[in-house]
Amino acid sequence: MNFDNILKNVEEYYSDKILSYGVTPKGVDWSTEESQLLRFDQLLKVCNHQKQFSINDYGCGYGALIEYMSSKNYQFNYFGYDISTQMLDKAKNLYRNRQSIIFCCQKSDLPVSEYTVASGIFNVKQNIEIHEWEKYILATLDDLFNLSSCGFAFNILTKYSDAEKMRPNLYYGDPCFLFDYCKTHFSRNVAILHDYSLYEFTVIVRKTS
Repeated sequence: MNFDNILKNVEEYYSDKILSYGVTPKGVDWSTEESQLLRFDQLLKVCNHQKQFSINDYGCGYGALIEYMSSKNYQFNYFGYDISTQMLDKAKNLYRNRQSIIFCCQKSDLPVSEYTVASGIFNVKQNIEIHEWEKYILATLDDLFNLSSCGFAFNILTKYSDAEKMRPNLYYGDPCFLFDYCKTHFSRNVAILHDYSLYEFTVIVRKTS
């Protein structure tokens, strides 16, 4: 299925953000650093932090996840993918002297890593029809599954957001649907994290042998 129109819209949106706000949470369309870090904390619950691990950051932006994991003293091999060359230019410049960190602009260049995480990539649908955006989401979940040997995690705005704060250019997912979809398509071991103070939820999928 061809998602070129969606990817073009997404690329233009996020390239504009990083050019407008630079290497900051607003540069990847988050309101505050605190919310960005809280999201990382939820997503990385999929990982085993007690040993070195490999991780794909699918929609890596300028690579903020690297700094977060380093601050926690995690030992990791990192592979970042983003469709925005503007984002990747910033990321490559920031981490040009770091070992075990690779960035790529083609998802086909990503290896199968132990874990894959995706933060915020399903939120900004803009003027794309909902049914097309949902096809794109499910196709991308296949990518996350295939790129991960141990598990993957992603977040998405929730349909339980306050109605008066919901915006027509954003997509709000159904946690019950996504829980069922991941259980029936990917693994018996699925968790929904909907207990932190943001208008979103995180889905964690752990592969079973």
